[in-house]
Amino acid sequence: MAQTTTASTGATINICRFATHVAQGRWVSLFASLVIMAGVGSTYIFGIYSREIKSSLGYDQSTLNLLGFFKDLGANIGVLSGLIAEVTPTWFLLFIGSAMNFSGFFMIWLAVTGKIARPKVWQMCIYICLGANSQNFANTGVLVTCVTNFPENRGVLLGLLKGFSGLSGAIMTQIYLALYGNDPKSLILLVAWLPAAICLLFVYTIRVIKSVRQQNELKMLYKFLYISIALALFLMATTIAQKLVHFSQPANVASVAIVLCLLLLVPLSIAVKKELSLWRQTELPASPMQITVQEPPRLDHETDLQLRETPSCFGDICNKPTRGEDYTILQALVSLDMIILFISTMCGIGSSLTAVDNLGQIGESLGYQTKTVETFLSLVSIWNYLGRIFAGLVSEKLITKYKCPRPLMMTVVLFLSCIGYLLIAFPVHGSVYIASVIIGFSFGAQFPLLNAIISELFGLKHYATLFNVGQLASPLGSYILNVKVAGLLYDREALKGLKMKNMNRDSVKELTCIGPSCFRLSFVILACVSFFGAVVSIVLVMRTRDFYRGDIYKKFREEEKVVEEVEIDEGGGNTRENEG
Repeated sequence: MAQTTTASTGATINICRFATHVAQGRWVSLFASLVIMAGVGSTYIFGIYSREIKSSLGYDQSTLNLLGFFKDLGANIGVLSGLIAEVTPTWFLLFIGSAMNFSGFFMIWLAVTGKIARPKVWQMCIYICLGANSQNFANTGVLVTCVTNFPENRGVLLGLLKGFSGLSGAIMTQIYLALYGNDPKSLILLVAWLPAAICLLFVYTIRVIKSVRQQNELKMLYKFLYISIALALFLMATTIAQKLVHFSQPANVASVAIVLCLLLLVPLSIAVKKELSLWRQTELPASPMQITVQEPPRLDHETDLQLRETPSCFGDICNKPTRGEDYTILQALVSLDMIILFISTMCGIGSSLTAVDNLGQIGESLGYQTKTVETFLSLVSIWNYLGRIFAGLVSEKLITKYKCPRPLMMTVVLFLSCIGYLLIAFPVHGSVYIASVIIGFSFGAQFPLLNAIISELFGLKHYATLFNVGQLASPLGSYILNVKVAGLLYDREALKGLKMKNMNRDSVKELTCIGPSCFRLSFVILACVSFFGAVVSIVLVMRTRDFYRGDIYKKFREEEKVVEEVEIDEGGGNTRENEG
């Protein structure tokens, strides 16, 4: 009896030790990171709940697009979260993000449902900017931690994480349909509590974990990638099926159950299985190991002087290094390459954001039902994911195999987006579906391309700052094209419709435009702006073609080789001393 009790106690202790090992493991941390990124889709489905904001608060299209601009502004300014991440742990960052997300969107829900007095427009702008900016806290905490935990596979890892964020809009749409049916006001409430709850659930799971690199890390990451592809295909099939066939509430619940299985159970089982394998290895008796003491490399006088004479961030602006070397912040900001990239990004992503933000009103003006508009947003989200994965993998393949400049891929994507805008400007039966696919794909493809081009041309030393500078082009382009172009032109067409009915603006609470002319001129302008951005990016292609013809990764391989040679020499010297 005592032996049975002892065995049972030992098994319980082993289970507790294994559970602790799993909770503290890198792979479970990666799983938690993927789930968090899958819940940051509040900005991608703005087109669904924006119509409810417009009708409940009596906004015109210009005011609604102003809200859309502040949403984009909040979603693309990550400097504050980056500075906080420098001095605080990851859990604090996630906690702040969850609090901001819930506060911002919950206040919007209270305003839309009439539970508080109607806020002023500037207050609504603050609410949505606050809620959207919470994504940067989640992104910073997740991306920085994962890159630190898996430094040698950061390319695949970042594509995987960004891919899940691209799917987040479609995932949240399916959860919304299962929980609330067709109630856009409840969608705002879901956007408020679900991402915040996910961050709080994994607040202590996402952290830097020091561990020895395993040989099959890349293979494991590809397993998660295959799961994300299966999830994207299922979401696309479900979205199409919901358009063709009426889905009852139980059917929506069943589809969400499959989504959650692919999002939670399958990745978690893979992570736990990997942690079990690592745990068993730690339980084996440790083999004798030789400890080699290495002295840090000594600097000669000339090297020491060179380090002391290294220019600061604000010095030596005109004496720029060659492409691929580490630029200072000011050197990069005044670089012609950065200016060209900023203009093409402002044109490309600014146009894409404008199109995505107005999809709800586009569907309404063309006579589509709310459920069909949700289909458009789901298609944008799914193809946003596919665009991110495709652009990252294909552009890398073109560079390594054919020496094609990565900005060439940006040019192709911008030309492709023009087709999507023209399909909305001159709609035919079913053209909005095709336009949603094209716009979603081109929208998603631009982000990994922008990130990669900045890191390749200007180095990694000040990459975090330069990346945020490049990202500022997005809300700037969105403000010009969304607020000053699309919003004003929509309201002008709506007022024309009222005038034809012998009515004026005071006669209606909500200014609504019906007909294909509502967005025709604005989307022709978007197509022209994207075409201009593509032409500008061709200039960057010509300027960087010689750089990409060389070996852009040679610098990193040489640094690794030098480190390996130093370690071998020092290790051999210490071994000989021990033998003597």
